[in-house]
Amino acid sequence: MARFVFLLIFLTAFLFYGYDDAFSEKTVTIPFGAYNPELNTPAKTWYEPALISVKTGEKITWVNADIESHTVTSGKGSGRFGWMSNEFGEPDGYFDSGLFAPNELWSFTFDRKGMFAYYCTIHPWMEGAILVQQEIPEYSTNGLGNKIEKFPVIQVTADGVIEADLTWEPNVIKTHEKTKFIYQFYDVATERNLAKMSHDFVLIQNGNEIYRDSGKTEIGGDFRDYAFDSSGPVLIRFEKIQGDARESAEGRTLGGDIQRPEQRTVEFSTIIHDNPDMASHEKIQTKPAQRLELYYDLMIAIISIPAVLFVSLIFWMKKKSKSTSTRSSSPI
Repeated sequence: MARFVFLLIFLTAFLFYGYDDAFSEKTVTIPFGAYNPELNTPAKTWYEPALISVKTGEKITWVNADIESHTVTSGKGSGRFGWMSNEFGEPDGYFDSGLFAPNELWSFTFDRKGMFAYYCTIHPWMEGAILVQQEIPEYSTNGLGNKIEKFPVIQVTADGVIEADLTWEPNVIKTHEKTKFIYQFYDVATERNLAKMSHDFVLIQNGNEIYRDSGKTEIGGDFRDYAFDSSGPVLIRFEKIQGDARESAEGRTLGGDIQRPEQRTVEFSTIIHDNPDMASHEKIQTKPAQRLELYYDLMIAIISIPAVLFVSLIFWMKKKSKSTSTRSSSPI
């Protein structure tokens, strides 16, 4: 009867609060009878709970409430009857408690994401699993996890000439969602917005360059759209920022031949989080399909072509009129 009441309370907590909340203490108990693989063992599961969900950086503590020593070892167990066929499990090396006796504790802090199976090397039928999820904050952070207080984030090139302002939307980036990176360049000395500044836009994740595009800013800046496949810290880098060869108010060259690209490079960082709602995405256009410079060229063409045709028409009409006047004044 008491066992039935406990189970009822457990199920109520599970349904009302949700799985994670029901086990918010992040404690796993090895129950009495776990040492016995028989079907009539007092233990309903080898670990209670058999599956637990935590976030990266969180700790789980195992409590040995059984009458024998056990281990908590990452890897694949034998299953309930596998040991009868000389299957004793396969450790994968991620964590291993070693033997800990009845009434003793063992804890482990998870620094990886994923689903991790584990078992007892002494009693390989005992199996459990941990789902480790990365926590998604409600605010944007840099690559070190520090909160970004406001946008745009600002960096200045090493030579102190050009300021780069960067914003990304949404501010908290998740995998497989389109992110828009919006940026502008300014003359540090005059605070004037700089148009037609050539640059390379680069994304680097897990030490690998995953995207690069050469472009030129227009009035008001430029943008790139991108959707990330993987989570983790990412660097957003602008390389070789330069425009024409004019001088800034302090006599420093904004353009020209840049001998040291690192002098005109700025770098930002943030963290990409696993998206719990999306597992993939369609290919998206990563840069503007049309830029303002193209619009200007089209506007010039739209205005110039009719103007040329109009001038040509007037010239032709005048020439024709003059020719008609000459013929009418000739003697018969």
